[in-house]
Amino acid sequence: MMYLVLGALLGVLLIGFFVVVWKASPNWRWYNIVAVCITMILAVVFLFPTAGVLKSRASWHQIKERLEVQLADISAEQRRLKYGDMQNPQYGIGVVELGVELSKVGIEAGRRWPNLVTQQMNNNQVILGKAPDNGGGVAGVPADPAAAPVAANADPLVPVGLVVYGFGEVPDNATQQLLPTVYLGEYRVTASTPDTVTLSPTSSLEPSQRFALQNLGQQPSWTLYELLPLDGHDPFIAAGSEENEDFYFGRVDSDLVNQLFVRAATITGIAQAANGTQSPVSAASMKTYLEDGRRATDNDPPNSRWWMIEFVKTHKIEVDSPEQRGALDGGFFDLNGRAVDSRLQRPDDNEVVFKKDDRVLMLEEAATELVNEGVAELRDRYFLRPLNDYRYVLRRLRLRLDELASRQTELQFEKQVLEQAISKTEGMLVENQSIKLKLEQDLTQFRVEKTAIDDYTVKMREQLDQMRTEMAQLHQHNLLLEQEIAQKHQSIQRRLDGISMAK
Repeated sequence: MMYLVLGALLGVLLIGFFVVVWKASPNWRWYNIVAVCITMILAVVFLFPTAGVLKSRASWHQIKERLEVQLADISAEQRRLKYGDMQNPQYGIGVVELGVELSKVGIEAGRRWPNLVTQQMNNNQVILGKAPDNGGGVAGVPADPAAAPVAANADPLVPVGLVVYGFGEVPDNATQQLLPTVYLGEYRVTASTPDTVTLSPTSSLEPSQRFALQNLGQQPSWTLYELLPLDGHDPFIAAGSEENEDFYFGRVDSDLVNQLFVRAATITGIAQAANGTQSPVSAASMKTYLEDGRRATDNDPPNSRWWMIEFVKTHKIEVDSPEQRGALDGGFFDLNGRAVDSRLQRPDDNEVVFKKDDRVLMLEEAATELVNEGVAELRDRYFLRPLNDYRYVLRRLRLRLDELASRQTELQFEKQVLEQAISKTEGMLVENQSIKLKLEQDLTQFRVEKTAIDDYTVKMREQLDQMRTEMAQLHQHNLLLEQEIAQKHQSIQRRLDGISMAK
């Protein structure tokens, strides 16, 4: 329809042109008419290429606008991927922040040597070697299938004399990768070549570790760590979960926690079942992981209660100590908790300034001081699981196990003494039981004899009372007779005295 309208309009223009030329021909010269006709012909001829150019330009302009929109979308997506978008769970934190966190984890974790296979093992040492696809020992070095054979003077796989921590690797069903799962103990590198490393345990291994080493069919390879992995809250938070008022870190991934605890209970429980002990994974330990970040209660331990406080006025806190020394000379912090290592100190000043309305999560003890000083107010309380420092936890556990082993020896000796005492006591009880039976028989006979004696005593007492009564009567009779004799004697005496006086 549009083409018909354009054709009709072009026809009208041509007719009008010829009418105008015909009307003007009496006054124009021939060259004027020729020039106007040529111009009209060229205008008509070039009208179609111009229309094609305009149409092509419109198409290219649409493509340009579409590409600009795509460029804006890609730039926005790149920006979200780089810097993150906390409003969109699909992106979360960005590559920059992930890189910073990865660098922190890498620095804190130290070097590691993954995918080392067992070549030889006995009670005193373990010899590990590179797996076929292990590129260079240290994590982050890619494998090079076309690499030349290792030179004779190449660096050792692991520095000799270094204390490392061994973990058994098992394939993960989700990622199809070998992941360190079982802690196999602390070892010292006694010998190392570019392809192998020889390890000796620094102390006696635990029953679960010995069990795992004896069943390395379930542990196809090892990972050696220069430092023990760090504990944290974030690894147990469910993907896409966001912070809220009820959960400070977000929702805990209960499936992951249960899976890890069940796996740990399975591995250690089998070993401990063989030794007659119970699995160390308790319901209380699992509860602390599942409830990490929830609102706190008064029944929670003091070291797990954290306060969310809001500053009501500007406040400064000194965080760096005037003393400066290395962490190996006594730790990263002084007795007041201020940083002494230059790597942790602030470059400009030693104070941190909190402005009004700033919110900070602090341990209850420290937050209470600020609230009592009137510089902050309590907004909420949270339960945060105390993090484990595995370097000290494992050493304390090892010392505790040694202490318990010594105590077990003492208790076994005491048990043996008690068993002997119980055996002798049981013998005495049997003998005393026989004596008791005899005494009971004697008691029965004694009671019979006592009854007879009591009856005889009653009888004799009755006879005695009767005799006393009779004796009292006889005594009264004797007194009467004595009085009668006395009277007769006096009468006779008076008679004799009368006779004597008569003579």
